[in-house]
Amino acid sequence: MYSKRPFGPLECYANRRYICVSTSISETPPTHYTIKIQSLSLLKKNNIEKYTSPYFEAGGYKWKLVFHPNGNKSKNKAGKHVSVYLMMADATSLAPAGWEVHVGFQLFLLDHNNDNYLVLQDTSTGKGRRFHAMKVEWGFDRFMSQEAFNNPENGYVVDDTCVLGAEVYVRQEKFRGRQDCLSMVKDPISYKHTWKIDKFSALTADCVDSKTFMVAEQKWKIQVYPKGKGSGTGNHLSLYLALAEPTSLSQGSQIYADFTMRILDQVNAQNYLGKANYWFSGSQTVCGWPRFISIGYFSLPGAGFLVRDTCVIEAEVTVHGATTNKIML
Repeated sequence: MYSKRPFGPLECYANRRYICVSTSISETPPTHYTIKIQSLSLLKKNNIEKYTSPYFEAGGYKWKLVFHPNGNKSKNKAGKHVSVYLMMADATSLAPAGWEVHVGFQLFLLDHNNDNYLVLQDTSTGKGRRFHAMKVEWGFDRFMSQEAFNNPENGYVVDDTCVLGAEVYVRQEKFRGRQDCLSMVKDPISYKHTWKIDKFSALTADCVDSKTFMVAEQKWKIQVYPKGKGSGTGNHLSLYLALAEPTSLSQGSQIYADFTMRILDQVNAQNYLGKANYWFSGSQTVCGWPRFISIGYFSLPGAGFLVRDTCVIEAEVTVHGATTNKIML
């Protein structure tokens, strides 16, 4: 059961149009999905402007929650609000031509102080919002002001943690809800793995893998394509960081990592490097550069990257956070 209560001066927008919003209080958690976001302040520290949750199922479709802790800058330039949206996952692969579905949804925010949930619902249309291949996301650009969200007296952020949730109604429910938890690492530790490749010119495989190494209880590996891959084929060396055992991750689990890949200069100590960050998962297992370094430059005798037919590659990996999940019984 929901009980109505005023929630300050509330203005919410979607697609730059004013929308009607109903606010209420629920004593029970959302039926379909919740996500606990821990170490919330570290999202900003690590420049994570948008977090997209793993998918959950409701009404026979797959959905995700999209959370902008500092507001959706494309629609809320002042950055004075928190933005939260419901997004349909893989809509284009599920939909035939002309497909659309009307969805009524409610987004939840836990009040830790009172052990209940603030519920926001778009009531602009009685038919719900229309999701289709060209419009897969609806929600609230101004879900809540930053001041209200971060005020300890309101109970929405406690111990640097908030809990969001969703209920989604498409005809009828077909799947039990799932609960995810995003945990950020306050003081992450970087790990370096060095890989020495002898007789480099004799490599014949398209892709060569390093030995696996452990970072944050996950096995990783370096992948090198001596003759290039994709856009780098034939003229570049391609270099990637990959999860070595992605099948060990549960469905929907994600790992957020910063990494630096280096080809060491064995003569001049002027290493060649690339930096990136990525959400790794069971379906997104590899990240890197198809055009990491040109084969011509890599092979120059004075460059120091290939000495006596030996090159040395280094990966420095820092895991900043992970999403884990469980089925709600």
